[in-house]
Amino acid sequence: MLDKFESAITRVLLVLMCVVVLLATVELGWILVTDVLTPPLFLLEIDELLGVFGQFLVVLIGIELVHSMKAYADSREIHLEAVLVVAVIAVARKIVVLDPDELPPAALLGIAAVTLALAIGYYLVRRSHRENGPSKAHGGP
Repeated sequence: MLDKFESAITRVLLVLMCVVVLLATVELGWILVTDVLTPPLFLLEIDELLGVFGQFLVVLIGIELVHSMKAYADSREIHLEAVLVVAVIAVARKIVVLDPDELPPAALLGIAAVTLALAIGYYLVRRSHRENGPSKAHGGP
């Protein structure tokens, strides 16, 4: 009974996340249209571009979360690679919309350390999949 409850909650969360991604995509379109149609026409200022890029990355984060939730719903396993991808995109979004003049140097070093740690973690997970995945999948040594 608990497994059925968990499965139902996971499916509901998946549907809700799809709704959120759809709304974020509509908002991205709205932001782009309003920014392009605001004088000067068809020209975006740097803060508008950063807002569009930030919203675009929010949609990508949502898509990756939907993918992760779907994989969890199908196999009941959390895929570390997908979680790392979401984290990398989230940090990239923060970096894109960040104004470095507003943060102390220690915060910038912290963001750099998190970025480096995520990149190393992603590299190690991918390398592990490359080394271990084919041998298990094809019955090798």
